[in-house]
Amino acid sequence: MFGLLPVVTTLPRQMHVAHFIQRYPPALGGSEAYFARLSRHLASSGDQVTVWTSNALALEAFWSRAGQICNASTLPDKQGVNEDSVAVRRYPLWRFPARRFLLKALSLFPNRYWQCLTQPCNPICFGMRRDAKNYDGPLNLVHASAFPYTWPIVCALTLARRRRVPFVLTPFLHLGDPDDPRDPIRRSYTAPHLRWLLHQADAVFVQTPSERAAVVALGVAENRVILQGLGVDPAECTGGDRQRARAQWQVRPEEVVVGHLANLSWEKGTNDLVQATAQAPVRLVLAGPEMPNFQHFWRSGSISDRRPQVLRLGVLDEKQKRDFFAGIDVFALPSRSDSFGLVLLEAWANGVACVGYRAGGIADVIRHEQDGLLVPCGDIGGLAHALGRLAEDADLRTRQGDQGRQRLPREFRWQDKLELVRETDVRLISEPRS
Repeated sequence: MFGLLPVVTTLPRQMHVAHFIQRYPPALGGSEAYFARLSRHLASSGDQVTVWTSNALALEAFWSRAGQICNASTLPDKQGVNEDSVAVRRYPLWRFPARRFLLKALSLFPNRYWQCLTQPCNPICFGMRRDAKNYDGPLNLVHASAFPYTWPIVCALTLARRRRVPFVLTPFLHLGDPDDPRDPIRRSYTAPHLRWLLHQADAVFVQTPSERAAVVALGVAENRVILQGLGVDPAECTGGDRQRARAQWQVRPEEVVVGHLANLSWEKGTNDLVQATAQAPVRLVLAGPEMPNFQHFWRSGSISDRRPQVLRLGVLDEKQKRDFFAGIDVFALPSRSDSFGLVLLEAWANGVACVGYRAGGIADVIRHEQDGLLVPCGDIGGLAHALGRLAEDADLRTRQGDQGRQRLPREFRWQDKLELVRETDVRLISEPRS
């Protein structure tokens, strides 16, 4: 489908880069926030960046008309440039009742390209695909993300192959429980059509050694897999008011507070955390949008006696986020579905010890017994024990939080991470194409 003749590309003085992503801020999400930061970095370096995305704000908007979308003024017929000098093209979604069931049936046809287009969770934007087939503006490189939302990635691949420019992929693989050979999350994120996409990329950025090993094990050449990792800017997440936060939460000064900031869901470990804190002498503060499986769990009668000990804050603004990290004593992310866990770095920036499951990227980020504690995936009793240890040992909390904070300027500087991407883009553009 994509056979091409060799083309020699000369290095431009200014790069023209297209970024494809399933959603874009103000939508909340890790990959969304990362691509916004990367786009701003390239723009500040003098490059021209255009983001191609859907008009979804909530993930549910991909398949449900009840999901929140952007205002009509942001759609492609009224394209503009945002305040960070990044052009954003937002495309309307194709949605109707039972859409996911139709796509599931269509995805059974055994063609990888077709299966990428018919992924049931896809943000389907016909306008994006039409423009990818016709766009003739300046372009030197296409960079796409994130699994499992393959519609924008296939549009990016179509554009890159048609224009004979490098195609770069940041998949953010979720690897799940390493002790479960049939882990459903890992199987979903390494499905055959997603493996096919990995093999189409000229470069694949990964966040942890475990993700790198997984991509290489799927057959991608080692020299095309680039270990990047994420960064943190302490100024963006520190400086909160601990007393103000805890007064609003109505917790006593001596109480130990466990914080959890994520899309509240089973996948992020929220349900497990609520159950585990029932066995530990702590208060639990949850922050972030609530996913349907958490809402169903919360309404169930099995945790009715635990609800008074759990505070749900919802989505936080920047000031509230700083207060959140200032007000907590332990940060917990027992997630099955994180490729990295950027919020762990934000907790460390505040000197807060972390607890997580030994799963996915979190197992690479937290150093067990040094800057946090790791627990086998799904071990609610073990999670309760880890939280109890930190609750009862203030010196351990302080020591692990300080250890994490000391790593940040050495290992997790945004400037280093983003410049690695730009250097890779420049190298790929300068190489002969075939």
